[in-house]
Amino acid sequence: MNAGQDLVVVRDKHDEETSTHDYDRSSQSKRRKLNRKTEEMNAGQEPEVMRDKHDEETEAVKSEEDEETSLHDYDEDFGEEDDDDIPVPEKVRIGALAMYKVERKLGKGGFGQVYAGRCINPPHPSEINLHPNGGAPVEVALKFEHKTNKSCKYGPPYEWGVYEYVHGDVKPENLLFGLPGTSYEKKLFLLDFGLATRWRDASSGQHVKYDQQPYMFRGTTLFASVHAHLGRTLSRRDDLESLAYTLVYLLRGYLPWEWEGFHGENERFLVCKKKMETSVERLCHFCPAPFWKFVECIVNLQFDEEPNYAKYISLFDGIVGPNPDIRPLNTNSEKKPGLLSLEQDERPKKKIRMGRPATKWITVYEVFQPMKQIYHHDVEDVRLAQHIQKGNEDGLLIRSVASCSNLWTLIMDSGTGFTSQVYQLSPLFLNKDWIIEQGNKDYFITAIAGANNGSSLVVMSKGTPYLHQAYTISEKFPFKFIKKKWSEGYLVTAMATAGNRWAVVMSLGSGLSDQVRFAAAKVVELDFMYPTEGIDKRWDYGYKITSTAATCDQAAFVLSLPSTIADTRQETVQTLAFPRTPVKVKSPLPVISWVSWSNVCA
Repeated sequence: MNAGQDLVVVRDKHDEETSTHDYDRSSQSKRRKLNRKTEEMNAGQEPEVMRDKHDEETEAVKSEEDEETSLHDYDEDFGEEDDDDIPVPEKVRIGALAMYKVERKLGKGGFGQVYAGRCINPPHPSEINLHPNGGAPVEVALKFEHKTNKSCKYGPPYEWGVYEYVHGDVKPENLLFGLPGTSYEKKLFLLDFGLATRWRDASSGQHVKYDQQPYMFRGTTLFASVHAHLGRTLSRRDDLESLAYTLVYLLRGYLPWEWEGFHGENERFLVCKKKMETSVERLCHFCPAPFWKFVECIVNLQFDEEPNYAKYISLFDGIVGPNPDIRPLNTNSEKKPGLLSLEQDERPKKKIRMGRPATKWITVYEVFQPMKQIYHHDVEDVRLAQHIQKGNEDGLLIRSVASCSNLWTLIMDSGTGFTSQVYQLSPLFLNKDWIIEQGNKDYFITAIAGANNGSSLVVMSKGTPYLHQAYTISEKFPFKFIKKKWSEGYLVTAMATAGNRWAVVMSLGSGLSDQVRFAAAKVVELDFMYPTEGIDKRWDYGYKITSTAATCDQAAFVLSLPSTIADTRQETVQTLAFPRTPVKVKSPLPVISWVSWSNVCA
């Protein structure tokens, strides 16, 4: 090991080595700045031990299994005090309604305690619901919350009005009919609101904001929406998508992804991929036409779009029969206030999910100061040095690299701000020894690309604002690694893939240039297709794409929030072939800042 080398080795739960390499080849002044920055970030914590350049440092990092456990534990203690300390009365009255006697405890959760109760003083005695065989009144569930809980901020929550909530776990097991022989026997009841969330912000009255936390899944794998699989904020469309899967399941007896034999830690990943690959035609095969139309409407809803419930109900009018008295279920299709009319919802919409593979280039354009930029694509290994040398002679350095079909793409321009560069074309997916060797000379990774055959192109530069870098190679998108390094002040500055393997480079710096001077807010958009909606939402919030890469299955975009108001804006263009000529976008004089090739679902 070379002097001053910092090496981090991570092993996953199968004990396969996922190499995460830290290296610091900066000057002593940069080292002192880094030490000060580290001490500031770790204020109040045990300081990180920094050894001099003659020492070797090995950092102990949690295993994949430990990291996964810590990131997927949910904090359910939302109250100001323990629920067990809250006194529960013997009798309660719900508003102006009946008096209830509190009986046995059914359980507790993050939002309070739940007890069984029995009505002892109904407003109208004739309305007491008896069991079919007579006997005592039917029990009800009584939920107690502390007044300091968030849900009680504006008074007792009126939970019977479920229209302000996303259920989050619609499936056959949570749908029950009323008791036979009672007035409820034709009513359908939705149970288990343990995962329910508001789709409308309680304080502002506006729709909740869009977000994505990859691998943060909540729901039931078989019936969850693809957005739930991808860790996106749930909205009204997600309950409807789960309902669509439920209806098809009840009609056909199975769902296409049920018999694929997906097991293990990648089960949800594979099920989500299968759902996105499944066209409406395949999902609803042998189903009546209304099911096709319903599913097509649902899977193409936008995040904050108001669903046209009246339209969806009307789709099934022709197959449930004209006489509501003989239907096994009460279907009240009366139009609710605020719903769109059928005519208002007839505007043509772009189909979002069609289940077809689409191979395409994803190019990110941005407006910089006037500069010269050239790009070469479909470059063979033997011609790579020739193109780079010619660009260097013209005063150009490499900004971005990519690979398609084991051929290379180079983006070179005069505005990188780097002072010099070195590169290596290696049969390995990131040659650790070469990277460490160049790091000893104060070079830092600024661009990487991987090919399907496992080879890689690594570009390292001087004149960067970086003080320290770390990278990881993983069989799946390493969001846990990214999140951990974000908490330490690092930024994602380069990503690449080779086959299904990911490489992510993260950098820590001081006095960062405008190109990478971003605030703490950083997000990831991870999808099996180009995440149009997610990126548009992030742009609306002020984020900018700062890195991108894609495998044959997934596309990942890292976006960061500039610490100052951005004076440039970005646009992305998707093309079947590499854009050989400048693409016309709304901004003048655009240049390519990132480029990647992907084969994802359309």
